[in-house]
Amino acid sequence: MMNYIWFGLFMSGILVAAFTGHIHAVTEGVLTGAKDGVLISFGLISVIAFWLGMMKIAEEAGLVQLLAKMLRPISKWLYPSVPSDHPAMGSLIANMSANILGLGNAATPIGLKAMRELQSLNGDSTTASDAMCTLLAMNTASLTLIPATMIGLRMEFHSKNPGEIISTTMLATFIATGAAVIFDRFFRRVEAMRWRRRNRI
Repeated sequence: MMNYIWFGLFMSGILVAAFTGHIHAVTEGVLTGAKDGVLISFGLISVIAFWLGMMKIAEEAGLVQLLAKMLRPISKWLYPSVPSDHPAMGSLIANMSANILGLGNAATPIGLKAMRELQSLNGDSTTASDAMCTLLAMNTASLTLIPATMIGLRMEFHSKNPGEIISTTMLATFIATGAAVIFDRFFRRVEAMRWRRRNRI
């Protein structure tokens, strides 16, 4: 579906440019965008390598395990249907840890792995379970202490103070995470009420 949406946006842009006489702007935009994409990617390599290295040092020093230990009670509360000894719980905690440290590039594959493991606990292959919906909400709105990727982008575009977004990022993600938890619990209760009503009938 997303492929069709992107294709539609691309074609509509070309058609509008052709009818308004700005087709040259499309060609220039495509070439400039491709060039900028390569330059930004190379610029981010050093930042990602640095933070992944810091993550490895923190792991060797036991800080990641400590963070995971601190997050385990929260994870049990957020995902009550996931057994504590199931591999999915480890992936969920690792995903939360990576998001909190601002390592979105590392959090994505861990989140996909967690989703696959949660599917193994889901009896329905066409409907997402409560835990899967919670993971999606938490992964999207996750509390972030160090927005490493955004700091890297700001450095790449020569920001005078790349780290000034840390406090605002913490505040915004704290509010977003709180909203995600509230709505997740609300819809869980609504669905539980519907399930009880259907079973009575």
